[in-house]
Amino acid sequence: MTEDVRVVILGAGGGSRDVLDIFDAQREAGGRYTVLGFIVDPEFAEPGHLVNDRPVLGGFEWLAAHVEEVHVICGVGDPALRAKLVKRATALGARFCSVIHPSVIRTPYVTIGQGASIGAGTIIANRVTIGDHVQINVACSLSHDVHIENFVTLSPGVRLAGNVRVEAGCFVGMGANVIERKTLGAWSIIGAGSTIISDVPPNTTVVGVPGRVIKTRPEGWHENWAEAISNSGRDACLR
Repeated sequence: MTEDVRVVILGAGGGSRDVLDIFDAQREAGGRYTVLGFIVDPEFAEPGHLVNDRPVLGGFEWLAAHVEEVHVICGVGDPALRAKLVKRATALGARFCSVIHPSVIRTPYVTIGQGASIGAGTIIANRVTIGDHVQINVACSLSHDVHIENFVTLSPGVRLAGNVRVEAGCFVGMGANVIERKTLGAWSIIGAGSTIISDVPPNTTVVGVPGRVIKTRPEGWHENWAEAISNSGRDACLR
């Protein structure tokens, strides 16, 4: 009998609870992953605190002591914060795993990287590529030849037409639609309900129908953003 894979989730907020739900659904369907609990820095949640009946195990010092015994996935929804936590875990030698809800429909010709999570009701078509540490929420639709780079977040109900490219760190808001052969630039933000009919430049915020740029940020803004969030006390572990 194959031994269970022991998993810990970085973060204990809403996104991490969603990831736990996917693991639990996989377990009920015969999967072999067992989620031990959550990794949260002690200043934000004490070890032993229960989140959906799973304990906060401790902070990154706990992971450092058990890194060879577990696999890791990050449940934080914000791409910049997720990238920061993954970097910390990678420095400790963490092994990452991906999880896919049993209700996901996909062809055999789909490539999925490490540390990705894919929520219930999502449909993934032919020759789609999904990078590392990508978070795809419930009821998304990815048509043929979509390419998603690392640390992307697709909110619930996002629809990507054929040959769409989503570059690293892009956050796509709930219910957004992207027509075929468009590129969403790295670390851009697509507002909820937007319809994208033109390429989106990197580091911009786009909203509306059709989508229009309302804000442009300097290159590397996401690194400063992640640091600012941590320093404010609203650490990524709880988002």
